[in-house]
Amino acid sequence: MAAQTPESGLSVGLRIKQRRERAGMSRPVLAGLVGRSAEWLKAVENGRLQVPRLSMLLRIAQSLGVTDLSELTGNGHAVPVQAFAGERHSALSAVQSALTDYRITSDLTPPNVEHLAVRLAQAWQVRHSTPDHRTQLGSLLPGLIRDAQRAVRTLRAEERREARRVLAGVYRLADFYVAYQPSPELVWMVADRALTEGQEADDPYAIGGGAWAMVQALRDAGRWDEAVDLATDAARGIEPYLEHGPADWRGLWGALHAEVAYVHARRGRHGQAWEAWEQADHAAQGLGPDYRHVQTSFSTTVMKAHATTLGVELRRSGEALRAAESFDPDAIPSLARRSRHLIEVARAHFQRDDRHAVWALLDKSERTASETIRYNGFARDMLLDLAVRPPTGLRADVHDLCDRVGLAVA
Repeated sequence: MAAQTPESGLSVGLRIKQRRERAGMSRPVLAGLVGRSAEWLKAVENGRLQVPRLSMLLRIAQSLGVTDLSELTGNGHAVPVQAFAGERHSALSAVQSALTDYRITSDLTPPNVEHLAVRLAQAWQVRHSTPDHRTQLGSLLPGLIRDAQRAVRTLRAEERREARRVLAGVYRLADFYVAYQPSPELVWMVADRALTEGQEADDPYAIGGGAWAMVQALRDAGRWDEAVDLATDAARGIEPYLEHGPADWRGLWGALHAEVAYVHARRGRHGQAWEAWEQADHAAQGLGPDYRHVQTSFSTTVMKAHATTLGVELRRSGEALRAAESFDPDAIPSLARRSRHLIEVARAHFQRDDRHAVWALLDKSERTASETIRYNGFARDMLLDLAVRPPTGLRADVHDLCDRVGLAVA
């Protein structure tokens, strides 16, 4: 019989408290890292709230530097956090260093803001058109971040305002790079900075773009009311410019409403989710079939992909699959967004335990954009389940896909 340890009977909440205290971390600090209040964390630690969902447990584990999730769950079986949360990308340290480089007087030579804007546009193109988009962005972002920050420090008047617009865009791009990596604090940092730079530039469009990134951070932290309020407020700030402004203003307005739909679906509110989706879809239809918003990928095609996600989040797999069957995923120009859509369709099949379809879709997702599925927690979770119960005749294929995604399975 296994020896009992002093920790054997501890609840998940007490285990979190114990690891937090061992790390010398205060309750407000840990709560801030995972996007919750200190009161919420206290309730979890004291057992007044139920055990957090897996996604939140992973955030807590990463913030505490815990590599084995069983240290928090106490189930007695090793559960590597990396298996669910994804690995640390090789360039993350360089990107993090650029984000936290606080030297103020090192180089006061003003960069050319127009050149910075061109570099940013090229980086967005790389993000959408390359299967290894995370690796490509990892090589571009450190220089972009430092140069755009230097532009804001050294320029004045209208040039400085334009530099802030560019820097806000750089942070919005960085948001895609740091997402789903074991540094949740960076997600909050870049979203907050994107929103702040937009506000400093007094630019409703830049504010809306930063808000779009922050809404996703709030949604994934379960701060649903705040997410809806922020998205709604940012969309309202854009509305005076919709009639005569550029198409991208309408595209961002639609993307913000699509995020509202996603938040409502995540919390199980069917009617409100589809109401917001219809508003966003109306905006997409008005922009036409050839339009695509660079930051959010908002378009008529992606709205159909959003419909699939709503069905999945609402646990209505039939609705999700009908939406998926209404268009060809190859019509999504962004490889990263297409790969993510294939994962969402796989989730719908997973809800029906159609394991052959799950494997086929995840395999296509990996072949479409390998660095999307590699860092997607839903995909990794489904693959681990397939490895335990592989579809008939596909055991070797499942293991091969796990290897390609970076999952170590027995």
